[in-house]
Amino acid sequence: MKKFLTLILTFLMAAGFAGCGEDRPAPNTTKIGMIQQLNSSEQEFNGFMKKIATTFALNINEHEVTFFNNLNSMQMALEAGQIQEISTYKCVADYLMARNNKVEILEGHTLEFIDAFCFAVRAEDTDLKNSLNKALDEMGGDGTLEKLRKEYITVNENPSSVEFGKFDGAETLKIAVTGDLPPLDLVKADGTPAGFNTAVLSEIGKRLQKNIEIIHVDSASRAAALTSKKVDVVFWAIVPVSEIIPANADKPDGIDLTSPYYRGRIVHIGLKK
Repeated sequence: MKKFLTLILTFLMAAGFAGCGEDRPAPNTTKIGMIQQLNSSEQEFNGFMKKIATTFALNINEHEVTFFNNLNSMQMALEAGQIQEISTYKCVADYLMARNNKVEILEGHTLEFIDAFCFAVRAEDTDLKNSLNKALDEMGGDGTLEKLRKEYITVNENPSSVEFGKFDGAETLKIAVTGDLPPLDLVKADGTPAGFNTAVLSEIGKRLQKNIEIIHVDSASRAAALTSKKVDVVFWAIVPVSEIIPANADKPDGIDLTSPYYRGRIVHIGLKK
């Protein structure tokens, strides 16, 4: 029970899934911005929190999550005082702080909580899922994933663009990129794809001898782009589940996930005092 409670507390504090379960926030509520989850509403998240608070007699009513479709709108809301914190990954926080000296990592939210990154595919695309898993396993074993991590997870002012192989007559995989998790999922100012996730996929394309086509979508449209066959692969993060947080909290029907290839710790950032 203690281990389960620790997981729940970590989930609440680190992921920012906190709310009062009411239509209006309580006085002095800290509003936390995060990229929209795709199979649960803000109200449902608040319901999860209310149930957890009741189950474990916790006092967690001072926080409330607000969903955003993209990183830019979330940053503008922080600057305008509409939210007080942003929940994101440590490497993303480092990237943002290197470009904005007004923000800092907030203490008190960095418990041992980690998301696992993977690829999402349509549930019926089992051959594609298996081939992605095989490539990821090989890349982990031969050190390629670690090499790409060191090269692309960086706060450099001018991150390297990702190059893709060209294979005449080969199948083309359409990949959704949001640009909302730099330097993981990154689109440069000139529109070219960059970042660790894209570099991983470029390497997979070379190993599978498949062409890669990048399609820029909003974070909130990732699942729809996949299930409607606008794209074939989407970058995804696996959130923790429990007896209260359902396994499909952020995984809509019709989607399957590959093995994870990277793990990122969640932190909260806010404006400097």
